[in-house]
Amino acid sequence: MKILVVEDDAPLSRSLAASFAAAGHEPHTVASGAAALGELEARAFDAMVLDIGLPDIDGFEILARLRRAGSDLPIVVLTARDAVPDRVAGLDMGADDYVLKPFEPEELAARVRAVVRRKRGAAANLLVVGALTCDLESGAAAVGGRPLDLRPREWTALKVLASRPARVVSREQLVAEMFPDEAAVSPNVLDVHVGRLRRKLKPDGPGIRTLRGVGYRLDP
Repeated sequence: MKILVVEDDAPLSRSLAASFAAAGHEPHTVASGAAALGELEARAFDAMVLDIGLPDIDGFEILARLRRAGSDLPIVVLTARDAVPDRVAGLDMGADDYVLKPFEPEELAARVRAVVRRKRGAAANLLVVGALTCDLESGAAAVGGRPLDLRPREWTALKVLASRPARVVSREQLVAEMFPDEAAVSPNVLDVHVGRLRRKLKPDGPGIRTLRGVGYRLDP
């Protein structure tokens, strides 16, 4: 993993970099908030270890900026502040974990691996097509943050189409997914369900294109 270490204590920064490198990761170290923001603009990272007490920009402010911008980068916060309100504030701002100084580098490395696994697992359960998001775990869908009120078969159709964006899904495949326990389904029934789904995606969601005699395609 590429890990950005934001820590102004030089000996601690070197120790963390050595620990991550020994574990097979690629650490990048910076000593200020401004340098951290510059690194994040210049390249992609798998995780960030963020000290709160930085000399220029407070770590909480960096955390808040990233989350406001929509970043889902896994972030583990480091701090010497052991007051409960500080810990709660960091988690509420979007920190994935909170480690108090002093700590063992091996424990920190394990916590970083854990938050990355959690984020990757969440991403695996999410389908995103343009402004549309489908949460496969909860069975919820939204367009641009607008929740979609879907019937069970509409949700099944959307899930199938969203898993193959810009690709044609045959009518036979949709019928098999939407009506697994029914031997014969009228073509008009499928059209009705897809038509309802198409209307619910409008005006700001992806469109469902009908390819007559073939099937449907979800166009981002």
